[in-house]
Amino acid sequence: MASTAEGDRFTCEVRHVRGATVLKLGGELDHDTAEPLREALQAVPAEGGERVLVDFSDVGFCDSTGLNVLLRGRLTAERAGSRIELVGLRRPVERMFRITGADEIFSVYADVAEALAGHPQHR
Repeated sequence: MASTAEGDRFTCEVRHVRGATVLKLGGELDHDTAEPLREALQAVPAEGGERVLVDFSDVGFCDSTGLNVLLRGRLTAERAGSRIELVGLRRPVERMFRITGADEIFSVYADVAEALAGHPQHR
């Protein structure tokens, strides 16, 4: 089952793959476009053990709003026994996560297949 929330510059497709919820993002994640991601993170089942893979492979820009949505989502997920992991960070987005230290808070994977296999790039 998959659902998609679309805006003018941002998309968030939700699908379930092998025990994980994958949020496939596309476009630019910023103050004006972050609501679909916020809603998707809130809608993830609150059952323990659920992995949420946030796939950034089609995101060319992410500002502090996107980072804050992820950090808040991480706290909510942890309280529910879940975890948020990042996938496919492209150079501009990866740099923002690295500069802020957020890449040390989340497990980071090169792609969804690597994440499902459980082999992070770091952390």
